[in-house]
Amino acid sequence: MYPTLLDTIEQLDWEQLASDERRAALQTLVDFVQRKVTTGQQVNLNFICTHNSRRSHFAQVWAQTAAAYFKIPNVSSYSGGTEETALFPKVAETLTAQGFHVFKTTDTANPIYAIKYDDNSLPVIGFSKKYDHPFNPISDFAAIMTCSQADSGCPFIAGAEKRIPITFEDPKISDHTPDQTKVYAARSLEIAAELFYVFSMIKK
Repeated sequence: MYPTLLDTIEQLDWEQLASDERRAALQTLVDFVQRKVTTGQQVNLNFICTHNSRRSHFAQVWAQTAAAYFKIPNVSSYSGGTEETALFPKVAETLTAQGFHVFKTTDTANPIYAIKYDDNSLPVIGFSKKYDHPFNPISDFAAIMTCSQADSGCPFIAGAEKRIPITFEDPKISDHTPDQTKVYAARSLEIAAELFYVFSMIKK
């Protein structure tokens, strides 16, 4: 992994999560991943939020990175929304500052990004899409709801083997304020710490 990214990871305090309630929410995801790993199956994770523009992309990238860091096999991380918009540019900027190498591969209204945590690993592909977009798995995946609006607005996710609500506050609240950079960085690290906690619990 890239040195700056490893420095960021070393600052994550994933063993000291805030509450038992939060650990309980994350345990459902731990159990899903562990069962797949134990039985040698593919681990498909689809992180879902309303616009697939901020939190779901942070979660997609950090989940794939955590799986690689802990050498958990057969993990594929995806993201989607209840509607298609675009990956918010501040997300790419934040991930770059935290050590990822981020490349915009198309320059359209909904650009596609390649997000790399290591030179020799496949990039995470980031772009906004509906959760049932053909890019994403159609069955045997966990639908991880990263915002309460998507959780309440999507009572049914076709093909999902398990639905897991793990919601985060939207960093969008800081847009157009002096605190934007700080808020996006903090939200990214919060999501990272929780997903590193999940993958740290997996026994191979």
